[in-house]
Amino acid sequence: MSANVRKEIPLSMPVIGEREVQYVMDCLRSTWISSAGEYIERFESAFAAVAGTKHAVSCSNGTAALHLALLGLGVKPDDEVLVPALSFVATANAVVYCGGKPVFVDVDRDIWCMDPSLIEARITPKTRAIITVHLRGHPSDMEAILSIARRHNLFVIEDAAQAHGAQAWGRPVGSIGDIGTFSFFGNKMLTTGEGGMVTTNDDQVAHKIRLLKNQGMTRERRYWHPVVGYNYRLTNIQAAIGVAQVERLPVQLSRHREVARQYQEYLADVPGLSFQKERDWAKHAWWQFVAVVNDEFGANRDTVISALQESGIDARRLYFPMHQLPPYEGQTRDQRFPVAEYLSDRGVCLPTWSGLEPEDIQYICRKFETCRSAH
Repeated sequence: MSANVRKEIPLSMPVIGEREVQYVMDCLRSTWISSAGEYIERFESAFAAVAGTKHAVSCSNGTAALHLALLGLGVKPDDEVLVPALSFVATANAVVYCGGKPVFVDVDRDIWCMDPSLIEARITPKTRAIITVHLRGHPSDMEAILSIARRHNLFVIEDAAQAHGAQAWGRPVGSIGDIGTFSFFGNKMLTTGEGGMVTTNDDQVAHKIRLLKNQGMTRERRYWHPVVGYNYRLTNIQAAIGVAQVERLPVQLSRHREVARQYQEYLADVPGLSFQKERDWAKHAWWQFVAVVNDEFGANRDTVISALQESGIDARRLYFPMHQLPPYEGQTRDQRFPVAEYLSDRGVCLPTWSGLEPEDIQYICRKFETCRSAH
């Protein structure tokens, strides 16, 4: 392919096949299309097996999963919860939904997840829990984080929204902390369009979450609501898609890892670029590949993204660090999170999905390198 030929390459694409269509049509024919039906139970059971947990509780989205996890663990007003400074804002927002206060911790320069060496300095008598995010598919250092949490009697929530299929020390993410949360948004490796899941081995926590997600109504006594609950249910139609998606997850994971390998191979010799590393104890899911543009590259993040988008490549920036967002900047005034700021200022998210062909990745990499030579 000529380097001058424009292609249209989206940042992500869901993979929907005949099995998804088959299950959805079966669901429609059954007329069980709302939040009850056999596919709900099948999806939860299949996902629990993948996550390596006793329970998997489906819900309406990943943010609802975080909210339910916090409520299930008893987080209440004025509690503090440690969260990484670099994450999608839902991680902090869910704490606020409970009346709590998110307290930010900077991230590790190599794997971009919460830096365990900085955690204890942020713990106060009000700290109740730690939410660690497996950012872009790399697991957090769960051994270090759990060790700290146990010393201080804190819960650990794994925000695994971006990390379906990732592992740490041979254990699936979502099964290592006290509770795990997942998102099935359309850009995720496993999708139901919208949707979420909470995973845990704790019977009481799972029961409480099931009660809360269903308007606080007991299963034993219809229309009896012993607590104020939420309408956070997943539909049977979404669950039907989810069952098929779980079946294809091993292939999806393998393809994402291969796409990341090819990016690293093609961009390895380009000066001024760095990438998220993979620890020897981790199996990185590579949900999304990000190139960090350093000074030596010669063009800044915004210039690179504009040039790639002009070539039909849907590149994006990383999140703003949460302490820079208006809802949270007041409580973090005069605080700095240098690694989160550095990555946010320089990270370029590149298209990452299982249908990318080698020639697509080569095209993206050629265009990326051209940004450097043009400056």
